[in-house]
Amino acid sequence: MKTRILFVCLGNICRSPTAEGVVRARADRAGLELVLDSAGTGSWHINAPPCPGMVRAAADRGYDIAGLRARLITPRDFDAFDLIVAMDSDNLDDIADVRPQTARADVRLFTDYAPEAGVRDVPDAYFTKDYEGALTLIETCATGLVAALARP
Repeated sequence: MKTRILFVCLGNICRSPTAEGVVRARADRAGLELVLDSAGTGSWHINAPPCPGMVRAAADRGYDIAGLRARLITPRDFDAFDLIVAMDSDNLDDIADVRPQTARADVRLFTDYAPEAGVRDVPDAYFTKDYEGALTLIETCATGLVAALARP
């Protein structure tokens, strides 16, 4: 059975679609079959593509995220996915507000997979404009997540 993972950030136009794209590429190289998606906790950008700065930064490193579209996390996601990954502590709190009491999905911070990074949150490049820095941290977290999934 394929592991199903949902990446979540605030608007689903910067960090979470990038995490989806990076993990997809890393999992493909590792031979892992995953079902991946991303969502936001806020509804401002529903159906919008990822922000242009992140699309460019990702493309420069070989990740194609341009075709992804923003959506809102829903209570149904807690049954549709095995793991829900938050990009920062605020997202984690917002996810808890949506989580049904009967939810079965595990919810974690993305940085849990990169303790060596020494940070708790993936900074929101939509606001900081540091797309390269956010992408580097996302790649580090993705490497740790894929390694954790590849372990028997």
